[in-house]
Amino acid sequence: QVQLVESGGGLVQAGGSLRLSCAGSGLTFSRYSMGWFRQAPGKEREFVAHSRWNGGRIYYGDSVKGRFTISRDNPKNTVYLQMNNLKPDDTAVYYCAATENYCSGYGCYDPSLMNHWGEGTLVTVSS
Repeated sequence: QVQLVESGGGLVQAGGSLRLSCAGSGLTFSRYSMGWFRQAPGKEREFVAHSRWNGGRIYYGDSVKGRFTISRDNPKNTVYLQMNNLKPDDTAVYYCAATENYCSGYGCYDPSLMNHWGEGTLVTVSS
Protein backbone atom coordinates (compact mmCIF):
# COMPACT_ATOMS: atom_id res chain seq x y z
CA GLN A 1 0.00 0.00 0.00
CA VAL A 2 1.47 3.31 -1.12
CA GLN A 3 1.60 6.04 1.49
CA LEU A 4 2.78 9.61 1.11
CA VAL A 5 3.05 11.68 4.28
CA GLU A 6 3.68 15.41 4.16
CA SER A 7 5.13 17.43 7.01
CA GLY A 8 6.60 20.86 7.65
CA GLY A 9 3.57 23.06 7.18
CA GLY A 10 2.66 25.82 9.60
CA LEU A 11 2.16 29.52 10.12
CA VAL A 12 4.78 31.93 8.78
CA GLN A 13 4.95 35.64 8.16
CA ALA A 14 5.17 37.04 4.66
CA GLY A 15 8.75 36.97 3.44
CA GLY A 16 9.58 33.93 5.54
CA SER A 17 10.50 30.40 4.56
CA LEU A 18 9.28 26.88 5.12
CA ARG A 19 10.52 23.49 4.03
CA LEU A 20 7.98 20.79 3.34
CA SER A 21 8.87 17.11 3.32
CA CYS A 22 7.03 14.15 1.85
CA ALA A 23 8.02 10.66 2.90
CA GLY A 24 6.95 7.77 0.71
CA SER A 25 6.45 4.13 1.60
CA GLY A 26 5.10 1.09 -0.20
CA LEU A 27 6.59 2.13 -3.51
CA THR A 28 9.89 1.98 -5.32
CA PHE A 29 10.42 5.68 -4.81
CA SER A 30 13.22 6.08 -7.33
CA ARG A 31 10.89 4.92 -10.13
CA TYR A 32 8.33 7.62 -9.47
CA SER A 33 8.16 11.21 -10.54
CA MET A 34 7.03 13.39 -7.66
CA GLY A 35 4.92 16.51 -7.62
CA TRP A 36 3.70 19.17 -5.26
CA PHE A 37 0.26 20.73 -5.67
CA ARG A 38 -1.68 23.13 -3.51
CA GLN A 39 -5.29 24.04 -2.94
CA ALA A 40 -6.53 27.23 -1.35
CA PRO A 41 -10.07 27.50 0.06
CA GLY A 42 -12.60 27.85 -2.74
CA LYS A 43 -10.01 27.32 -5.47
CA GLU A 44 -8.99 24.46 -7.72
CA ARG A 45 -5.93 22.37 -7.05
CA GLU A 46 -2.91 24.15 -8.48
CA PHE A 47 0.36 22.75 -9.76
CA VAL A 48 3.43 23.85 -7.80
CA ALA A 49 6.43 21.72 -8.78
CA HIS A 50 7.43 18.42 -10.39
CA SER A 51 10.56 16.33 -10.31
CA ARG A 52 11.27 13.38 -12.60
CA TRP A 53 12.31 10.12 -10.98
CA ASN A 54 16.00 11.05 -10.97
CA GLY A 55 15.58 14.80 -10.56
CA GLY A 56 16.78 15.25 -14.11
CA ARG A 57 13.78 17.31 -15.19
CA ILE A 58 12.12 19.81 -12.88
CA TYR A 59 9.15 22.07 -13.55
CA TYR A 60 7.57 24.88 -11.54
CA GLY A 61 4.29 26.69 -11.64
CA ASP A 62 4.58 30.28 -12.79
CA SER A 63 3.48 31.68 -9.43
CA VAL A 64 6.33 30.02 -7.52
CA LYS A 65 9.24 30.17 -9.97
CA GLY A 66 12.32 31.70 -8.40
CA ARG A 67 10.95 31.25 -4.87
CA PHE A 68 10.31 27.51 -4.45
CA THR A 69 12.72 24.62 -5.00
CA ILE A 70 11.82 20.96 -5.28
CA SER A 71 14.43 18.34 -4.48
CA ARG A 72 14.45 14.65 -3.66
CA ASP A 73 16.52 12.13 -1.77
CA ASN A 74 15.73 8.75 -3.30
CA PRO A 75 17.61 6.64 -0.73
CA LYS A 76 15.47 8.33 1.94
CA ASN A 77 12.24 8.01 -0.10
CA THR A 78 11.66 11.70 0.46
CA VAL A 79 10.87 14.73 -1.66
CA TYR A 80 11.19 18.28 -0.38
CA LEU A 81 9.76 21.67 -1.22
CA GLN A 82 11.82 24.63 -0.03
CA MET A 83 9.62 27.72 -0.03
CA ASN A 84 11.23 31.13 0.27
CA ASN A 85 9.87 34.66 0.21
CA LEU A 86 6.42 33.39 1.05
CA LYS A 87 3.40 35.51 0.26
CA PRO A 88 -0.15 35.49 1.67
CA ASP A 89 -1.31 34.10 -1.70
CA ASP A 90 0.78 30.99 -0.98
CA THR A 91 -1.63 30.06 1.81
CA ALA A 92 -3.05 26.64 0.96
CA VAL A 93 -3.02 22.96 1.76
CA TYR A 94 0.05 21.51 0.05
CA TYR A 95 -0.15 17.99 -1.34
CA CYS A 96 2.59 15.62 -2.36
CA ALA A 97 1.84 13.24 -5.22
CA ALA A 98 3.58 10.43 -7.08
CA THR A 99 3.24 9.10 -10.59
CA GLU A 100 4.78 6.46 -12.83
CA ASN A 101 3.37 8.28 -15.84
CA TYR A 102 5.66 10.22 -18.10
CA CYS A 103 5.06 13.92 -18.57
CA SER A 104 6.89 16.87 -19.99
CA GLY A 105 6.45 20.58 -19.54
CA TYR A 106 2.88 21.72 -19.09
CA GLY A 107 1.77 18.10 -19.23
CA CYS A 108 3.10 17.75 -15.68
CA TYR A 109 0.68 20.39 -14.42
CA ASP A 110 -2.34 18.08 -14.62
CA PRO A 111 -3.31 16.61 -11.23
CA SER A 112 -5.04 13.68 -12.96
CA LEU A 113 -1.58 12.50 -14.07
CA MET A 114 -0.69 11.57 -10.49
CA ASN A 115 -1.36 8.05 -9.19
CA HIS A 116 -0.95 8.56 -5.44
CA TRP A 117 -1.59 11.47 -3.08
CA GLY A 118 -0.76 12.44 0.45
CA GLU A 119 -3.24 13.92 2.90
CA GLY A 120 -1.72 17.39 2.69
CA THR A 121 -0.13 19.87 5.05
CA LEU A 122 -1.46 23.36 5.71
CA VAL A 123 0.70 26.40 5.03
CA THR A 124 -0.58 29.74 6.26
CA VAL A 125 1.24 32.95 5.38
CA SER A 126 0.26 36.03 7.35
CA SER A 127 0.66 39.55 6.01
